[in-house]
Amino acid sequence: MFGILIALLSGALMSIQGVFNTQVTKQTGLWVSTGWVQLSAFAVCIAAWLFTGRSSVSALLEVSPKYMLLGGVIGAFITVTVIQSMSALGPARSVMLIVISQLIIAYVIELLGMFGVDKQPLEWRKVIGMAVSIAGIIIFKW
Repeated sequence: MFGILIALLSGALMSIQGVFNTQVTKQTGLWVSTGWVQLSAFAVCIAAWLFTGRSSVSALLEVSPKYMLLGGVIGAFITVTVIQSMSALGPARSVMLIVISQLIIAYVIELLGMFGVDKQPLEWRKVIGMAVSIAGIIIFKW
């Protein structure tokens, strides 16, 4: 139950953040807004690290494979693409497409066992669920 609540909170925060970031971008510019998002997130992480226990930062040097350290770089492009999609499509359409994209890519990662994730067998009910989600997006668009 905790995982479900946290996932719902995450989705809500992502939608709110996307709207906020899009509004900041309108007043500043895409890369200024994106930079602010990443810088303010970094400041929050430093503060949380100071108050919640200090895992060793040098442990990052031990991460393997090294490409796993690209999450922050990907995060910057997530911020940019969310801002641009919300600006072009509006929050509701944008989030629907983002979520279905996340679902499809996450399932492909599981099916292929990519990036250290345990490989999972194809389940047609999951494929049908994604198809229903895509149909929902089409209906919502019309």
